[in-house]
Amino acid sequence: MKKPPKSTNEVDDYISNAPKEHQGKLIEIRKIIKDVSPNSTESISYRMPAYDKGNLCWFALMKTHLGLYIRPPIIALNHKKLLKFKTSKSAIQFPLDEPIPVTLIKGLLKDRIKENKTTTVKFK
Repeated sequence: MKKPPKSTNEVDDYISNAPKEHQGKLIEIRKIIKDVSPNSTESISYRMPAYDKGNLCWFALMKTHLGLYIRPPIIALNHKKLLKFKTSKSAIQFPLDEPIPVTLIKGLLKDRIKENKTTTVKFK
């Protein structure tokens, strides 16, 4: 039997190749991103879904968490809201056994969009 053709969207492929039990969370985070930034472009960068070539964010499924990767200084600016999550300078880990914090993620993305508008440096 032939392998099914790849879809025309690499993010669709990323999600469909993930374990079935985690695909719902990937779909949910994708929807959150598209709700906040409906005109953002999707691609695969660093082997994970990227939005606006990473100028907005990336996300990835890991063994124990869903990672949201967002350029500085957004995590530092929101550190009090993120105390319950493991974070680094540009990453947040959302445990797979907990609900996705929709409102929190929307706020982070809106902050990134505002930051992108005020900075003259554009990432590639």
